[in-house]
Amino acid sequence: MDLEHKFARFGDGLSVSEDAVIEGYASLFGQVDQGSDVVQRGAYRGSLAGLAKAGQRVKMLWQHDPAQPIGVWDEVREDDRGLWVKGRLLESTQKGREAAELIRAGAMDGLSIGYRTKRAVKNDKGQRVLTELELWEVSLVTFPMLPSARVAAKGSDPEAENTWRSIAEVFNDARQELART
Repeated sequence: MDLEHKFARFGDGLSVSEDAVIEGYASLFGQVDQGSDVVQRGAYRGSLAGLAKAGQRVKMLWQHDPAQPIGVWDEVREDDRGLWVKGRLLESTQKGREAAELIRAGAMDGLSIGYRTKRAVKNDKGQRVLTELELWEVSLVTFPMLPSARVAAKGSDPEAENTWRSIAEVFNDARQELART
């Protein structure tokens, strides 16, 4: 089983708080990504429980490079919408400073999960429904795959976030319709 990646856009106008805290969704349940995969609610539950039991954390990496950790995820949990993460960029590291500045400038706009698929099924639409995943890391990345998932800096405007989410869903629906033609 190879390590797989899923990308998630974290939205326009993202800023990093003074203490470099970021938070939001790294994965949303029931959303079809550009790879025709859908993560099912509960897919991360076993992995997160196993990590907690072992006293380990999901890693925060730069562009999926295990040699470049850039911060720590202080909280990673499933809720009704998806996989929610909250963490701190470590600006005491070179890549952590760079990541914070790129987010502040609007040049960095993606999150991606690194995982192994433990269980998946094909649905009647030909999509792979991911039912159990082994989560390894959540990276800050340049190119997103799931436009409707987001991360926000502490103090972001929830109403603006809902507007951007709605816009992203329209684009995602249009992209799916174009793919069918």
